[in-house]
Amino acid sequence: MEWFPQIGELVVVTITRIVPYGAYAALDEYGDAEGLLHISEVSTRWVRNIRNHIRENQKTVLKVLRVDEQKKHINLSLRRVNEREKRERLLLWKRDRRGRRLFGMAAEKLGIDDLEVLGNVERLLEKRFGSLYASFENTARKGKKALNSAKIPSNWVEILSGIAKSRIRIPEKKVIGVLEMTCHQPNGVEALRTAFKKAKNNNPDIGIYTTGAPKYRIEVSATNYKSAEQLLEKAVRVALKAIENAGGDGRFTRT
Repeated sequence: MEWFPQIGELVVVTITRIVPYGAYAALDEYGDAEGLLHISEVSTRWVRNIRNHIRENQKTVLKVLRVDEQKKHINLSLRRVNEREKRERLLLWKRDRRGRRLFGMAAEKLGIDDLEVLGNVERLLEKRFGSLYASFENTARKGKKALNSAKIPSNWVEILSGIAKSRIRIPEKKVIGVLEMTCHQPNGVEALRTAFKKAKNNNPDIGIYTTGAPKYRIEVSATNYKSAEQLLEKAVRVALKAIENAGGDGRFTRT
């Protein structure tokens, strides 16, 4: 049985190829399903060059406009997805993937490969917590008692709680500020991207989001406010230095 997304659903995709009239995208959560992003659905403005908006192998979020299950045609839109929706959907997708990886680790440790057994445990966890990742997150916060409430076998409780304790980090405090950054050099856009990349330094606890150029919201999470403030200060310092070195200007406002 093949599964198709629903109209209006936000789906995580990988852009597979770009053509003159748009781009084709693989729907990551729907097996071999592929959809078309027509050039008219790329942006609210006229698109001179589609490659200025998307690139091949890019991971992004698109909205499903139409689905023809018989012809296996799926029409998608980028311009109808805002930044908040994109950010939240990607976060949900990443957490789902991580939850499944951790669950797979537990199954491997237990030496269980019976799909029926795995499916039963997975359903119990999802029924109790909503998702596999949420089960690990709750266990990291509350310990084994969280898993006991899901009524899963005791051998799973031991393994899952150990994985949650060692693999899940729970940020508890968040600090927020606004970076106002501009760069009018020919490579200004790339300079901004580089500055943000250096500031984040692949740290999942640091998020930088556009609120309308030249202002960008920076959020930092940590287990306590002191650590969060220190991390925020360092990220801001790196971002401002990078943009100034590129010939731009920047300033930071704490909120």
